[in-house]
Amino acid sequence: MEIKFFKKSIPTLLFLIAFSAVSIPVFYHLLKVDKTLKIYNPIDFNPQLVDFSIKHITKNHTIADFELVNQNGEIVTNNNFKDKIYIADFFFTRCQTICIAMAYNMSELQNFYKNDTDIMFLSHSVTPVIDSVSVLKEYAKKKGVIDGKWHVVTGPKKHIYELARKSYFAVLDDGDGGENDFIHTENFVLIDKERRIRGSYDGTDKEEMERLKTDILLLKEEYVRE
Repeated sequence: MEIKFFKKSIPTLLFLIAFSAVSIPVFYHLLKVDKTLKIYNPIDFNPQLVDFSIKHITKNHTIADFELVNQNGEIVTNNNFKDKIYIADFFFTRCQTICIAMAYNMSELQNFYKNDTDIMFLSHSVTPVIDSVSVLKEYAKKKGVIDGKWHVVTGPKKHIYELARKSYFAVLDDGDGGENDFIHTENFVLIDKERRIRGSYDGTDKEEMERLKTDILLLKEEYVRE
């Protein structure tokens, strides 16, 4: 009786094995495809981070064109980051608080992606009058900045502050980039190859850096699937 029952069960068992072999990979693939990074627009951020003039924008936000000067005295524009994924932040060389951890974590990320030509880094000085090219050059040497991989930039204060507030949504406070205006933020911002924001992270937090690495992997997988 038991042998008879076993013989009858064999086709069912074979069907279940075959079904599992086909369905599990398909199910896994569907889950993987669905896991993509959000594309952020002004409306997705804390309203305090977004300039009043663009709070209503719900789609197609991109980083504005920029023209700055790096640690080697070279002009750096958005064209330097064409078809690249990059991480942007805002710092100043004399900062003795959050910038120390931020610089360390950015340096660690640079070393982690040292051989990945898709990934670049962009650090904007928020005290550009003080942070001249020569000051940035010395800072870059101390932090192990790799030329061409990580641009540490200065430029017109109003231009940098407008980028922080209207492009990267990196700071809470309002201001006009004038003489008495000052911004201080720990945010790292992940930008994709289309100049869109794909994530924001606490640049002083190690766990956040791991989350950033995971998000970069997801973002790279998006481009592989295209």
